[in-house]
Formats: sequence, structure tokens, C-alpha cells
Amino acid sequence: FPDVLQKRFYGPQKRKMMFLGLIRLGVWQNFRRAWKAGFEGNLEGEGLILGGVFVIGSGNQGILLEHREKEFGDKANLTAILEAAKKIKQSGSH
Repeated sequence: FPDVLQKRFYGPQKRKMMFLGLIRLGVWQNFRRAWKAGFEGNLEGEGLILGGVFVIGSGNQGILLEHREKEFGDKANLTAILEAAKKIKQSGSH
């Protein structure tokens, strides 16, 4: 059962950055920024899967914001996330 949920969560295909992605300057800049900020997090698991942020509205609103990492550490715009979240309509509202 969890395998089915995981496949649906990631969609038909997981988005991964291959090892050649490690030679990108932006990846190392993001790593350095996190290290200098004192990043302490869970480093276990699949490290090559790119993440993302979705803000999904209620009912027929659909996806209000979509951010997919292009490289490791690619941050979503927090202002855009908050603005998209403000657009979510309550169930039953028009």
C-alpha cells in the first residue's frame, strides 16, 4: 500500500538530478548557503529526488502555484506561496 501512495505522490515519474548535476555551480552555492546557516536535517533517504511546492485550491480551483526544483536547494519564492495561499477559497464559497 505505501508503495502505491509513493508512486502516486511523485506522479508517473520521479524527477531526479543525476550525478552530473553535482558539477553545477548553483548546487554548490546552495550547499554552502545551507552549511553556513547551520543546516541540520534528515540526510537519510533518496538524495537525488528533486523536491517542489504545490499550493492547491479547493474544489475546482486546481493548482494555484507550482514550484519544482531545477537543482538541489532551489528555493521557492515565499511571497508567491503566501499570495497563492490567500487565493484559496473555502469550501462552499464562490
